[in-house]
This record gives sequence, C-alpha cells and structure tokens, in this order.
Amino acid sequence: MNRTEFVIATAFILFLAFCVGWFTCWLVQRFSRVTTADVAELDEMAKALHDAEETRDQAITYLQQREAELSNQLSQTEAELRAAMDGLRDARHEAEELRGYIERTNQGA
Repeated sequence: MNRTEFVIATAFILFLAFCVGWFTCWLVQRFSRVTTADVAELDEMAKALHDAEETRDQAITYLQQREAELSNQLSQTEAELRAAMDGLRDARHEAEELRGYIERTNQGA
C-alpha cells in the first residue's frame, strides 16, 4: 500500500466515522424530541402545581389567622378565669370573716 492509497483509505474511514456519528446524532434527536402533547401535559402539571401552591398559601394564612384568634380567645379566657378566681378568693375570705364574726358574737352573747 503506497502513500496515496493510505491517505484515501484513511479519508474513507474518517468519512464513514463522520457519517455514523451524524446518523447517530440524528437518531438521538429524533427519539428524544419533545412532542406538543408532552409540552401541553407539562403546562397542565405546572398549572396544577401553581394552583396547589396557591391553595397551600391560603390554607397557611387561614391557619395563622385562626391560631391568632384562638390565642387571643385563650388569653381572654385565662384573664376571666383569674378574675373569677380572685373574686372567689375574696368571697371566701369575706365568708370566713363573717363566720368568725358570727361565732364571736354568739360566744359573747
């Protein structure tokens, strides 16, 4: 094999390698192409995700508002309970004083 034949054989092999590479690239692009249906499905999924996130945000806001209302109501109820307990303590103390007064009065008479 002389030098010219070697160059021609090498050029032919390189051309075949190029053709095989190009064909492979074309096949990969052909099979991995995104169809319109896939794009539409992705758009629907994105919209559903957006709606779900919006609903989640609304639920979180509602829960935070409800928690604040319940905390406020609990604070008010605790304050009312403290006031009632103080009133009851005062009433018990007054009742004890009256009992003592009545007993002293009855013993003195």
